[in-house]
Order: sequence, then C-alpha cells, then structure tokens
Amino acid sequence: MGQRNTPLTEEGLRQAHRWNGLFDEVDLSRICCSDLDRCVRTAEIIAGTRKQPVEPMPAFREIRLGDWEGLPVAEVARRFPDAWLERGTHLATYRPPGGESFEDLKERVIPAFDRIVYEAEGDIMVVAHGGVNRVILCHLLEAPLDNVFRLGQDYGCLNIIEFDGESFQLSVVNMRPNVNGQFRIL
Repeated sequence: MGQRNTPLTEEGLRQAHRWNGLFDEVDLSRICCSDLDRCVRTAEIIAGTRKQPVEPMPAFREIRLGDWEGLPVAEVARRFPDAWLERGTHLATYRPPGGESFEDLKERVIPAFDRIVYEAEGDIMVVAHGGVNRVILCHLLEAPLDNVFRLGQDYGCLNIIEFDGESFQLSVVNMRPNVNGQFRIL
C-alpha cells in the first residue's frame, strides 16, 4: 500500500471498532497517528469520545514505495524482477525507484517516536502502519532492519510498549481482537 492515501476498508473499520472502548480506563496523555486517512480514522474510532485531539504526524506515514506504490507484491515481482530480488538481498538499504528504504524510514520515524516518548506525561497511543511499527520494534529490540519482516504486524494489531524512563519492554506484540471483541495472542 505504501503512502497511497486510501480510506479504511470495511474490514479496517471493523478492526478499529473492536479496539474502541478497550482504552477507556487508560488515562492517555496523547493520541498520535500517521497523517494518512486510514490511520487518522482508526485513531479517531479508537479514541472514541476522549477529549484529547488525535494528532496526525507525517513522520509516521508508511514507507514510501515510489514506483511500486499500490501494486500487489506479485505484480511488483513480475514487473520489476531484478529490483525485487535486490530488495530481498538488501532489505534494510534498498530503495524502490522513487521510494525509500527501511533505513530511510527509520531516520524519519525514530526521532519522532523518541520525542513523543521522552516528552510524554503519561500513557500515549501511536496509531501507525506495519512498516513503521516494525521499524520501531526493531529499534527497541536493537535488531537489524534486515529482520523487519520477522516481526508479525497484522492489520489492526496492538503492540504495548512499556517505558520506565530508562529502558523499554515489549509487553505485547501483534495482538488482535477476534470478531467477538475478545482478544487472542498468536
């Protein structure tokens, strides 16, 4: 999908509504999100009737895929076979034509993430995209970006990151509500 500014699908709307209400008892000090419509809408649904505004931030946009933007993976592999193989070999540093690498994405995302966390006066929520989430998780785990796709980030998932002022702990990664609003960890 990349940075195409598409609305939430019906399934995306259902996923967002499954999280609505879960955070009612959490005193969120900020709600930040990508400025792409699908994240803004997801954040608004999850925020519900809270008084905090949803803060769209361009730094949390999904990775820019350039000429590959919006194409299915199979189509990219068919139309750009050499480039597709090159990306697989150098996942962290490869830039699709007109796009950005995961290293570029990290340079955009991590300063914004750190600023929000270190300025926080309480719990925060960040609603972002799979690539953005994976880059943050790799950063916190000190894992190479070549491993970015070893981290599951299903559409509509929840990650919980705890910060004690000195270090981070990943409490939950890739948690999804099922269709009944219950939760399951895979």
